[in-house]
Amino acid sequence: MSAIFKSHAEFDSAIFKSHAGFMSATFEGAAKFMLATFGGFGRFRSAIFKSRAEFDLAIFKDTAGFESATFESRAEFISAVFEGAADFTSATFEDDVKFWSAAFEHEAGFESTVFQRGAGFKLATFKGDASFESATFVNAVQVGPLACAGLLVLSGAVFGGPVTLSFAARRLECRRTRWSSTAEIRLRYATVDFAHAVFEYPLTIAAEPDPFVFTGGRQLSEDLFANAPDPGVRMASLRGVDAAHLVLADLDLSGCLFAGTVHLDQLRLEGACTFDTAPPTVHWRRWPPVRFTARRVLAEEHHWRASQPGAARGWNVAVLGAGRAGPLQLAPVYRALRKAFEDGKHEPGAADFYYGEMEMRRHADDIPHSERGLLTAYWALSGYGLRASRSLAWLGAAMIATVVLLMAFGLAQDAPKQTATGTVPAGGGKITFDIDKGDPHNPTGDRFSGVRFEKALNVTLNSVVFRSSGQDLTTAGTYIEMTSRLTEPVLLGLAVLAIRNRIKR
Repeated sequence: MSAIFKSHAEFDSAIFKSHAGFMSATFEGAAKFMLATFGGFGRFRSAIFKSRAEFDLAIFKDTAGFESATFESRAEFISAVFEGAADFTSATFEDDVKFWSAAFEHEAGFESTVFQRGAGFKLATFKGDASFESATFVNAVQVGPLACAGLLVLSGAVFGGPVTLSFAARRLECRRTRWSSTAEIRLRYATVDFAHAVFEYPLTIAAEPDPFVFTGGRQLSEDLFANAPDPGVRMASLRGVDAAHLVLADLDLSGCLFAGTVHLDQLRLEGACTFDTAPPTVHWRRWPPVRFTARRVLAEEHHWRASQPGAARGWNVAVLGAGRAGPLQLAPVYRALRKAFEDGKHEPGAADFYYGEMEMRRHADDIPHSERGLLTAYWALSGYGLRASRSLAWLGAAMIATVVLLMAFGLAQDAPKQTATGTVPAGGGKITFDIDKGDPHNPTGDRFSGVRFEKALNVTLNSVVFRSSGQDLTTAGTYIEMTSRLTEPVLLGLAVLAIRNRIKR
């Protein structure tokens, strides 16, 4: 009915066994529905509440419809129970609204709702989805803590002032949200989609380690998440975000999509932010065998590698809607994250992203074959200067090869002896001698003896540090030593560089 209540409307403890229709009604005085029970639909569409509206402890057994309703004064739904759907689409709350400890047992819709002042959802619980899509929070300081077992949608919402959001939710969607001031989002259990959000002031998204506690010591119930494996928070996407003022704390970034993020090099990562890793398994049944060393890897690299023909097992396939990003798109992402880690003085973490950047450059389609070959050699010999074990393995192999070649071809059969020749004048006098050394002879007989091994090892060890052993060598041995004095110090330097990159701060 579209009645006008000029004085107080008293419906405390009322029981509406069937539908209760207050559509387009105007309540000029206080509207009191405390402890009221709505057995059917509770229709308040386009109703106007000019004074206080009280629905504390009310029970809505069917749909509660407050579409386009206007609350010009304070509205209270403290401990109200919505057993059916709750629809507040396009409603306007010009003063504070309190849904403290309210229970929404089905879907709750607050699409395009306007909260001019406080939006109180402290200790509220949503068993179904809760949508605040395109809602406007003009001066809300605190939203939550609340618990949502389904999808919590804030996409398109606008926040006009400093605000703190505290949510325990399965999934939080904040696509295209607009933040006009500083904000902090504290979460538990949630997977967050923050794609294309817009903000010009510092914004922090952090995982809350302990259950939310309200004033007075009351704790937000987390019974809705009894089957959840852990209360950790996962970031699903930051695409299209300007990350210059973004702070992420203690988040799981293993599935986060970064391609398209602006100013990613200015992103601040605090606490235990984790990324995905490369599959650690060795694939021997394929040729050539493949082994991926442990490092931080972006989800998009997982998706790209999994999509390649003959991809090795262990790389994660992209979920529907993740889009495609190849090496050309991922190289600058790795570069920006590397700089963010370096600016945070986290050099070992930055090293992993440098490795990822070089991998994407090596696989990109726009580099010439000569550069690809150089990068492949750099990768194979030292893992881009980051894998000391690989450099040391090559150094050991080079030294063994040098020792074997010297024993086989490089060491002379015998040490050449010096000889002196001269002419004695007939009448006596001064004698002049020419002292010379014969050419070393190529080895014959047993070339792999203990004595020859010791000499070859001495030559090889001196070659690693650019020193000459002074050993008599054949012509082939001289070239072997020259080659070893060029390659082995380089491999040793790459190993030292890799160790340095892992331990420097």
